[in-house]
Amino acid sequence: MLGRLHEQIGSAGLVAVAATPWLAAAVDQHSAAVRDIITFGVEGSAAMAGVVLLAGYARGLLDRARETGWTIPVPVEGQPWPHTDWMTTRLLGVCALARTIDEAQPRLDDIDPMEPAVGNA
Repeated sequence: MLGRLHEQIGSAGLVAVAATPWLAAAVDQHSAAVRDIITFGVEGSAAMAGVVLLAGYARGLLDRARETGWTIPVPVEGQPWPHTDWMTTRLLGVCALARTIDEAQPRLDDIDPMEPAVGNA
């Protein structure tokens, strides 16, 4: 599911993101929102792999998009995107998040506020 989404929009879209500051900021915001939704908004999410939750979220987005008649835009790799709609930006956020979703992240309860941060000694 996520692999196909990356092929359809993520590959060229994330190249455009890297070259377009406003799009990079928008996609970063969408990635953070999706991460929060699947982390805090899904009961039992701690017991599931992040990629599974992300794939389910993406499937729900695509199902809703089809119901409304939305179709995946066909980006041209290397071409700047003059604008994107909410759904495209959200799906690019999903693609960006898919790259790192199951990497180990520090938990807030694992952080000792009295301990100096790495590199701030």
